[in-house]
Amino acid sequence: MGLLEVAGPIMIGPSSSHTLGALKIARFVYKLMGIPQRVIFVLHGSFSMTYYGHGTDRALIAGALGLKPDSFDVKDSYEIAKMYGLMYSFESADLGDVHPNTVLIKAWKDELYNEIEGSSIGGGAIRITKINGVECSLSGDFPAIVIVNKDKPGTLKEILDCLSVNIANVYLRRINALEGTALTIIELDENVSDEVIRCLKSLKNVTEVYFVKLEEGEAF
Repeated sequence: MGLLEVAGPIMIGPSSSHTLGALKIARFVYKLMGIPQRVIFVLHGSFSMTYYGHGTDRALIAGALGLKPDSFDVKDSYEIAKMYGLMYSFESADLGDVHPNTVLIKAWKDELYNEIEGSSIGGGAIRITKINGVECSLSGDFPAIVIVNKDKPGTLKEILDCLSVNIANVYLRRINALEGTALTIIELDENVSDEVIRCLKSLKNVTEVYFVKLEEGEAF
């Protein structure tokens, strides 16, 4: 048994599942697009029943603001959201056959819109299970690149040719057959350089590139 299992993660409580996990899921949204202007948290199962009492609401807002799990500002996330003009709301819904501690986050920033679904699976561990409708399984232990690209032959090869680090997982799905667009999610073993991101953005069949960087000493 490791030290984490004995002592628990470093966090602002009260619950590693309902507070820390929730914050890390919402922080993925922040790392994907920065602080959103508007966000809707759709709570499923246990999250929808206990979110206020366990601080899940404050944790989700804190994560969307980019606060880290050990920040004492987590408790003041409602007030900080006002400072940034972040509009937020909470809804309850049955998201289907998913973990009881699951949230679907809908986020807007300028012309950007993203939907992130994630589950808090215990002890502060999370799984990002969907990005804009594309099923995946990101643990938060690795960096990730999210790419909107044209659904054309050879595009995936061009994308992979830009990468100079080892790839852990690749998820790919058509998102609009009529418009010919697809979403590519790549989980990496390490962070990539700015040169790699420039290479991806220069590809003629790539329209959007998001890099979820893994900061030193943390997962998301």
